[in-house]
Amino acid sequence: MKLGKYTLNNIYLDDCVEGMKNIPDNSIDLVVTSPPYDNLRNYNGYNLDLSNSGKEIFRVLKDGGIAVMVIQDQTKNFGKSLTSFKTIIDWCDNSGFKLFETLIYRKHGTEGAWWTKRFRVDHEFMPVFLKGERPQYFNKEPIKIPSKHGGKTMTGSGNRKTNGQTTKTVTRKINATKCPGTVWEYLMAGDKNPLKRKHPAVFPDKIPTDFIQVFCPPNGIVLDPFMGSGTTAVVAKKLNRNYIGFDISQEYIDIANDRIRVETSQKVIDF
Repeated sequence: MKLGKYTLNNIYLDDCVEGMKNIPDNSIDLVVTSPPYDNLRNYNGYNLDLSNSGKEIFRVLKDGGIAVMVIQDQTKNFGKSLTSFKTIIDWCDNSGFKLFETLIYRKHGTEGAWWTKRFRVDHEFMPVFLKGERPQYFNKEPIKIPSKHGGKTMTGSGNRKTNGQTTKTVTRKINATKCPGTVWEYLMAGDKNPLKRKHPAVFPDKIPTDFIQVFCPPNGIVLDPFMGSGTTAVVAKKLNRNYIGFDISQEYIDIANDRIRVETSQKVIDF
């Protein structure tokens, strides 16, 4: 299946901004990615252009399409770089996105060299960007979590209004599962895949798993412009979605293609 000049379900060696220029307008359902922000890793001299990446991502997404970024900020001289916040504002002000939501990826942080001088960082940001009025596809049933009081009948939910009054309480039976809210826990989601660990910076497979199930329709197309170890591609195939990706490093593309072959049995083309 073709997508402009590309064949779907492949990863291409290219600067993602240049590569995305060859993808047709309004053709991608979902973007899930973690860019190599703040030069925290050595990506073979590649200079990241997050601003123009956002513009191209917006163009190629369908109306109602979603782009998810996993990102944090470098700490230097006891101050944060603010890359995450600056990128969110830039993509909304200059690319055309709405900020649908900002989710928190909760994880076990490492204390590191500054453990006596700072708080341990137990999170990353996952801003969720929307193109258009509302998501074209939204299904959070697969990611619901067990309710603490599932099956019980309880009274509560009285809320305080801005005028100081309180709404009436209600009595209802608690559902067995509930929405995970805006803090998504991946405390036990560390992947011990030896192929994956050949890449210096990876995220848990469960992150794209959750976002693809929520925002990408069956047989839809998922793009990762910073493909890295191939996690987004592997998960997309497992969930019966199509993928396309870019990376500037042939070494990382080789790692990703090895994972796809081993974990999904898909035959991939080495470009």
